[in-house]
Amino acid sequence: MKKTVFLLLCVMTFHVFSNPCAAQTAPVKKPKIVVGLMVDQMRWDYLYKYQDRYGDGGFKRLLDQGFSCENTMIQHAPTVTACGHSSVYTGSVPAINGIAGNSWYDRAWGREISNVEDSTVTGIGGNAKQNKSPRNLLTTTIGDELRIATNYQSKVVGISIKDRGAILPGGHTANGAFWEESGKFTTSTYYMEALPDWAKKFNEKDWDKLLMPKGWKTLYPVDTYVLSDKDDKDYETIYKGEKKPVFPHKPSISRSPFGNTWTLEFAKVAMEGYKLGQGNFTDLLAISLSSPDKIGHAYGPNSIEVEDNYLRLDKDLEDLFGYLDKRYGKDGYLFFITADHGANHSPGYLEENKLPTGVLTNDVFKELDTELEKKFGIPGLILTRNGYQIYLDYDVISKAGINKITVADYIIEQLKQVPGIEAAFLNEALASATYPEPIKTMLINGYNPKRSGDIVIVKSSGWKSGSRTGATHGDWNPYDAHIPLVWMGTGIHPGKTHRLVGMTDIASTLAAILNIQQPSGSIGHVITEITD
Repeated sequence: MKKTVFLLLCVMTFHVFSNPCAAQTAPVKKPKIVVGLMVDQMRWDYLYKYQDRYGDGGFKRLLDQGFSCENTMIQHAPTVTACGHSSVYTGSVPAINGIAGNSWYDRAWGREISNVEDSTVTGIGGNAKQNKSPRNLLTTTIGDELRIATNYQSKVVGISIKDRGAILPGGHTANGAFWEESGKFTTSTYYMEALPDWAKKFNEKDWDKLLMPKGWKTLYPVDTYVLSDKDDKDYETIYKGEKKPVFPHKPSISRSPFGNTWTLEFAKVAMEGYKLGQGNFTDLLAISLSSPDKIGHAYGPNSIEVEDNYLRLDKDLEDLFGYLDKRYGKDGYLFFITADHGANHSPGYLEENKLPTGVLTNDVFKELDTELEKKFGIPGLILTRNGYQIYLDYDVISKAGINKITVADYIIEQLKQVPGIEAAFLNEALASATYPEPIKTMLINGYNPKRSGDIVIVKSSGWKSGSRTGATHGDWNPYDAHIPLVWMGTGIHPGKTHRLVGMTDIASTLAAILNIQQPSGSIGHVITEITD
């Protein structure tokens, strides 16, 4: 009998070790806290462009100790802030989660509305008009699912200078979301009736004087910024009080790299105020740094200002990692860094370097209105335009007895003749459009039938609306859609992958690590390599 039992145990042991599917792997350790850091307008190449000037404890530590998804792409257009933040944390796209832009035209209200606008709440701790909440978000976030899975014992907090950068990542059930208004971090009655005492105490300090008493000077001598263009360029924005767009600058804190430091300092006091990572369940802190976007828009990706921002952010990251190490232990937290979108270069920079570019002015759309009136004999067929979405006026079209498709087709044909407009499509017909992938799918993913317009415009590579100064984003192109994604901390193995990863994969991966349900609109896939 003993011999039989021994043989049976040997067979079972051989079966387990020879069959990976039968083997029971040890459960992945759950982090005390997940810290998600979104850097607004961070292009993927910033991880490496300034690498020789980074210290060992910031971006270099991330790449050495973390796992980098080198080919992470946004899967929707428009590539703008609200869409990016909501997609990362919902694992979804505007077509599903409803965040079709930073704003959109609401036909029921008869006006443009903000992505986080909510007339049922009021602001507290700052401007009472800050009536903001996540109610326009149509799906759950990974934070919502974490709260549900732990019977609301996990805590979720969103922090950003921009309202949408704090509110959308936090989700519907967040314990708090805080954003900047008039130089103070504020919130709304959606979350609480009064600011916490720790937030009030933080707001009492004069952070402008503490962090930038002499304005914004370069961290190193200006002539050492050899990877950037000259300081004085006519395609950079000149702020009020300045004669030229050159150092030193005296901007508000949010328009300088010190806005990153300020936001991260508030994040630290929030961790302490909410006692994040100290309970029985994993907590989530969603931080978004808005200042890089403001700097990028003003000066462009090849400016000294942008380089200085990332050299200073590198030091901020080193400080943040040191804080997290001490508070939670190096293996006690899961950190990831990503971006909501990238950015193209200024048209002025591109034309100076003989690269494809141009500017679309409002004259294009004024001429379109004129041509429409000539063609159909009636004004006002276009209701409004928001970004690259055109909304038709259904009432005017109906009263005139004109077919909507006929009007749309004429508009599309007129737009195709405009230099700088590569294509235009009726949104409802995108699925059957003859256009290459992945661009067509990105446009489909960005189209929300209840919130987007009737016609979408696709610009030519390098083109910008408005003027040749500053930089912007919003298009399908890699300069806008290729974003960084690096993971570090609990259960993460060092390494990298160059396979295609989607922005929507982030929430799915977090759900797998935390053993919770994916958000309700998630279309992402788990990035298995990061813990293998």
